[in-house]
Amino acid sequence: AVGCLYGVFLWVAPDARAAPSVTVDDIIKMLPVAFCFMGAHSASVFALSAGAVSFGQIVKAAEPAFAAVVSQFLYGKDVSKAKWLCLPIVIGGVILASVKELDFAVSALVSACIANLFAAFKGNENKKLMETDGLKDRLGSVGNQFALTTILGWLMSIPLVVIKEGSKWGEFVEMFKTNPILSYNLIASGLWFYGYNELATMTLKKTGAVTQSVANTAKRVIVIVGVAIVLGESLDPIKLLGCGIGIGGVLLYSTIDTILASKEEV
Repeated sequence: AVGCLYGVFLWVAPDARAAPSVTVDDIIKMLPVAFCFMGAHSASVFALSAGAVSFGQIVKAAEPAFAAVVSQFLYGKDVSKAKWLCLPIVIGGVILASVKELDFAVSALVSACIANLFAAFKGNENKKLMETDGLKDRLGSVGNQFALTTILGWLMSIPLVVIKEGSKWGEFVEMFKTNPILSYNLIASGLWFYGYNELATMTLKKTGAVTQSVANTAKRVIVIVGVAIVLGESLDPIKLLGCGIGIGGVLLYSTIDTILASKEEV
């Protein structure tokens, strides 16, 4: 909701961002990516609340594997053999990092995997919208595309919120009014989440769904280590080694085609 308000604010604020001139048909075309956006975010929240934050982030680090499978077999976007061979390194690091995770939870594992699947489809659907003639012109910018996706995804999430947390709405409103720490962190996290995902969408425009997922994974080592330190969660050498292997695999994935092309030229 915070991101939706911020997106609308940018449209009405002077000299900020021109509003999109989309049609009803354009909105219908955006529904799949909005649904995937809602599903990926909701499942991620469930995963992080079901177990340790570090464990949820570790499983989420396997997102590139989901993206590669979905991109190649469902969207016809070829992934090189060299990059396919890099994925087991990333996944192996994830497995190693989670072997000694004391806060393992099956519900967190399943939710994070569902989030990865939704994220894989979201990336490909987003890329498809960016390549749709006419629609990209009416949207005006990647920022507008993400703002509309956020608003549509928020509307789709309302039934889920009502079902899961509807009975606690009055309690939440009272806490929001009386607890400044809650209200501040809620608004701040909403703005940070919106800004981060808008930048991720811009990255997607210049790359592809799989590459964007790989780049998204690279940031998780900071989250895993940083959150573990702040919250006092377990962070033993095995987990650190797994994180290092996983992130190393991400770096290799990002550069392997360039390295091989350079060797072929020589």
